[in-house]
Amino acid sequence: MGIREELQAEVAAAFNDADGLADAVNKFNGSYVVAGEVDPVTEESTSQTVTYSGRGVLSGYSLSRIDGVNILHGDLKLTALTNEVTDKPAENHVITAPDLVTGIQQAYKVVTVGTDAAKATYSIQLRRS
Repeated sequence: MGIREELQAEVAAAFNDADGLADAVNKFNGSYVVAGEVDPVTEESTSQTVTYSGRGVLSGYSLSRIDGVNILHGDLKLTALTNEVTDKPAENHVITAPDLVTGIQQAYKVVTVGTDAAKATYSIQLRRS
């Protein structure tokens, strides 16, 4: 078992552990539009919306990291296991996840996506759409 598999197994266990992160883990859905062709007569497009899902931990950024340019007040960080996300998140995708205060589903725009050195987790910066 490589380091990626070990990390993913450890984090997945923490995500499922009632004494660990289980209370903080949220399911989320992502989506993006794949451009299609436009029929010039009917003006209808063949573009399609692709959806994917995963689960992860949402958290706010510490006040010291909020610079008003790259990280805005209200931005969230989503940490998700790469092997549990059914597609690769990218900038400008829309992720629907629960609001941290109300728990109501909220749409967020993906600002940046990063991963750790072992590519075991995604670190996704989200901003309200």
